[in-house]
Order: sequence, then C-alpha cells, then structure tokens
Amino acid sequence: MSLRKQTPSDFLKQIIGRPVVVKLNSGVDYRGVLACLDGYMNIALEQTEEYVNGQLKNKYGDAFIRGNNGNFYTPSVTAH
Repeated sequence: MSLRKQTPSDFLKQIIGRPVVVKLNSGVDYRGVLACLDGYMNIALEQTEEYVNGQLKNKYGDAFIRGNNGNFYTPSVTAH
C-alpha cells in the first residue's frame, strides 16, 4: 500500500464544508464550519464559536482566521 504525501492545505481542502476545530497560538479554540481557505492558510469559518479554557465565550456568524495565527486544525468529532 502506498501513502501519498499530503500538505496541510490539501488536507483542509478535503474538509471544506465540514465542522472543524482551530486552535490558535494563543490557546483559544474556534469551532465552526470550514467555508474556504487560501494559499496562505487563511481560513473562513461559518457558525463559529469561540472557546477559552474549554468554556464557550462568544458565538459569531462568520469568522476569518489569519493563517499565521492557526496552530492546529482538526475535523470536529462532534456535530456543530
């Protein structure tokens, strides 16, 4: 079985439209539906929620996260 190397951008393109969790360098988590991304790994989320220390702090309709602020991107395991 051969495994194809995948870039982070390739991975994110595959999960557009799905719920994701984005952990920022600051430790804050944003959870929402991945709407789009660009070549600089800037991403747009819809139905976004902001979590600080695991506690829901804010809800936003749409959010834009600059690529250099994102530390960790993962598909959400819970329904959004």
